[in-house]
Amino acid sequence: MAALKLARKSRRVRNARGAELIEFALVLPLLLLLVLGIVDFGFLFQRLEVVTNAAREGARIAVLPSYTTDDVKARVNDYLTRGGVPIVAGTNPTINVTKVNPTLTPGGAAIPSEQVVVTYSHTYLFLSGVARFFGGNFTTVPLRGQATMTIEAGGS
Repeated sequence: MAALKLARKSRRVRNARGAELIEFALVLPLLLLLVLGIVDFGFLFQRLEVVTNAAREGARIAVLPSYTTDDVKARVNDYLTRGGVPIVAGTNPTINVTKVNPTLTPGGAAIPSEQVVVTYSHTYLFLSGVARFFGGNFTTVPLRGQATMTIEAGGS
């Protein structure tokens, strides 16, 4: 009786030999999509951080005396380059430096400030091709970094 049970069990194991391979072949594309999506999101987040910090660096330069808008743009582009963000001259990124006068409290005094807005169009590497199979179109995402700093008056 034990030999008969063992023979049935071994026949069942022999029949299920390729099942793991088929299951792995079915799960592998979804696993790759998940892992590569996480990696691509990581790159997107890294570029967002670099763009935000570049705007902050530009605003820091903009509030200092004797620096021009060209100096601010050069500093932002330098920060983006050092951060590993590819730059296309003249089109990507766009850098806007404007004077703003925000108020901290309603009816309060306006504070002279400089605002630097950096807009960068990030192009996806992986998900743009794969997303079409799922009905999506994730080819570009605008990343926007904005920083405002107060112009401090020279004092005693």
